[in-house]
Amino acid sequence: MQQQLSFDAATAPSPIGTGDRAEAGSTATDEPAADRITVYCDGACSGNPGPGGWAWAVPGGRWTRGADPATTNQRMELTAVLEAVRALPGALEVVSDSTYVVNCFRDRWWAGWRKRNWRNSQNKPVANRDLWEPLIDLVLGRDIRFRWVKGHGSDPVNAFVDGLAVESARTQTAAADQSSPNNP
Repeated sequence: MQQQLSFDAATAPSPIGTGDRAEAGSTATDEPAADRITVYCDGACSGNPGPGGWAWAVPGGRWTRGADPATTNQRMELTAVLEAVRALPGALEVVSDSTYVVNCFRDRWWAGWRKRNWRNSQNKPVANRDLWEPLIDLVLGRDIRFRWVKGHGSDPVNAFVDGLAVESARTQTAAADQSSPNNP
């Protein structure tokens, strides 16, 4: 099952296709922007914590991967999305198998964190704040949709970015190219 979310600075994120909106007056639509770029993101970690890798890829287009010698899987998932949003201009559809990333925008965790001065609902400091803050700031200023996809499933582009992230975790190397598999 895939879940698609819409998020922009003027609206709360909401599932696309359901007609439900978290705030009145939402300008989000179920129709994709003609110039919207789809980007798949994934992170991997050998041990948790341990050596990690992250990757993003545009179906049929460019991809990038990177590594961190001592990290967690959640940090790598976040880093993949942050690096993709930084690198790709305009409207985006971010596809991730990380509920940690997707649910932050779907359920507006970020709003509560900001309201509580970066404390979570248990009044503890928000983990990975150093990655969340710049990502949330970038998302708030852009037309970005989030879609969850089942990890290790049948999606070939998700499998591709997973392989890139695992390779970076294993080799602790970064790389980039201009060609990735097309979306089926």
